[in-house]
Amino acid sequence: MNLAQSIPTAAALALIGVFAASAQGPAGLDTAAIEQGTGLKGQTIAEENVFKVTKPRTDVKIVVDRWAMPPFMGLGSWAAFTPAHGGAMLMGDTVVFEDEVNPAMSAALEAGLEVTALHNHFFWDDPHVYYMHVHGMGKAADLAREVKPAFDLIGHVKPEAVTPLSGSGAALDTAKIAQIIGHTGEQSGTVYKITVGRSDLAMKDHGATINARMGLNTWAAFYGTQDDAVVAGDIAMLEGEVTPVLKTLRKNGIDVVAIHHHMTEEKPMVIFLHYWGRGSAEKLANAFKATLDDLGKKR
Repeated sequence: MNLAQSIPTAAALALIGVFAASAQGPAGLDTAAIEQGTGLKGQTIAEENVFKVTKPRTDVKIVVDRWAMPPFMGLGSWAAFTPAHGGAMLMGDTVVFEDEVNPAMSAALEAGLEVTALHNHFFWDDPHVYYMHVHGMGKAADLAREVKPAFDLIGHVKPEAVTPLSGSGAALDTAKIAQIIGHTGEQSGTVYKITVGRSDLAMKDHGATINARMGLNTWAAFYGTQDDAVVAGDIAMLEGEVTPVLKTLRKNGIDVVAIHHHMTEEKPMVIFLHYWGRGSAEKLANAFKATLDDLGKKR
């Protein structure tokens, strides 16, 4: 006796419908187009109405705390699709090495996705592994095509040769840097640092007022010479400012190092971004000024 003969006809049809839906994927999602767009085979998680594609990091042996890590322990890039208003929502994560982070980020942003977080998941990992989370809304087929460029870069970015700072040439022209940015800074030894508070935000954390001195600020620290300098810094952003800031930084050749929170229970929610750049001090100052110009626009 087969399954259809062993239960009532209506129940059998319902069960067959569940099996068919599972095979076809969540209602409203073109899973074939997702697989074609990403170039990856996917899996339907019927009970959660999700279709998910994965790309395990198998090209390089990764060791964590002297243990060889199998990809299934968290070393796989993935993109999950679910029906949403306007078509579909994509949530994903990419497993990238240091030299892959910013090329993959630029690829995702240029394709139309949002980058929502960048951080590490492990200590004592060799090589160092970073996780870049992405998000998108739209038609499933379009989202699949948008995530593919970032996935395709994984394992195919050639490391750039890094040369030490020359140490020769004119000292930092701090007056010129301040003029470009529109804010004066403070000198500590050979480092010149400009800090700009977010006075436009009436921010509270657990009921207490958070101001620039409590960490609600954006800053840039310059070191080196006028022709060969480096800059390190942090940017305090509202949610709607994240993508414009990321695009500005990458357009100006600045590397994004981390995207995360510094607080909990804060209102409004503020996201912090750490960055690093190298070039002439004037170029770096202009990049920081362009980033400052992205803050507060929607307010």
